[in-house]
Amino acid sequence: MRKNIKISAAVASAAALALGLSACGTDSDPASKSEGGAKADSSKALVVAASPTPHADILNFVKKNLAEKEGLKLEVKEFTDYVLPNTATQSGQVDANFFQHKPYLDDFNKKNDTTIVPVVNVHLEPLGLYSKKIKDLKDLKDIKSGQTVAIPNDTTNGGRALQLLAENGLITLKDGVGSAAKLSDISDKKGLEFKELEAATVPRALNDVDAAVINGNYALEAKLSPAKDSLALEKAEGNPYANFLAVKDGNEKDPRVEKLAKLLNSDEVKKFIEDTYQGSIIAAFGAPATS
Repeated sequence: MRKNIKISAAVASAAALALGLSACGTDSDPASKSEGGAKADSSKALVVAASPTPHADILNFVKKNLAEKEGLKLEVKEFTDYVLPNTATQSGQVDANFFQHKPYLDDFNKKNDTTIVPVVNVHLEPLGLYSKKIKDLKDLKDIKSGQTVAIPNDTTNGGRALQLLAENGLITLKDGVGSAAKLSDISDKKGLEFKELEAATVPRALNDVDAAVINGNYALEAKLSPAKDSLALEKAEGNPYANFLAVKDGNEKDPRVEKLAKLLNSDEVKKFIEDTYQGSIIAAFGAPATS
């Protein structure tokens, strides 16, 4: 059983009010601030919001095996959606988050007037096409019209899903359409119909649709192996969707954040990713993520 705190979308807001933001300090608590105000208190636990799999799993590996040697106190809070981790980081309810890629963050900051920035890349979760009704990709291509494919409804992952379908010949997109592709950018659906759902709920729709494009972390939570179970999978080479540790702008130099960033790019974490996920999750170490 995980010892960290698991927070659903509904509980997170209530918890923030009930606790008075005590876990991270408030605006009147100078020790809770970093570059933007008073220096962060490095003796306090670094509170990181994360999706359960694989993000919280990786953080808990660090917490159990590596953090103490670096003098880092780490607290992991699990969130099951793609919105609250950023809003909680922006408001100071948590110190950092680990769940997203750069195209999603750029879109989120623009739409919500937030100032979250990436710190360091950690891993890539290849997006995949799955089905409980179809055993081979050609069966979806050759099947009669009217088959339904579920895709994530957020801007970046929805466009990413459409690109995956186009790359595998299931649809045709208009010329010049990039990662922000929308359903209206499809020039030829080739008989397919589409159902847009919140990314976290797509795996649960597998019984109700003919196929679904699922984010790597949600596939793993649904006991699907991207490497073994997908009909089509994103290529790792040149992929811009590496997941990273992120903080509110100005907090990058918090000593606790710097320690965690170092540990997340360690040989031990790379080995943990390789041994645990067997190619379904890929380490994305290298140059720091750019803001």
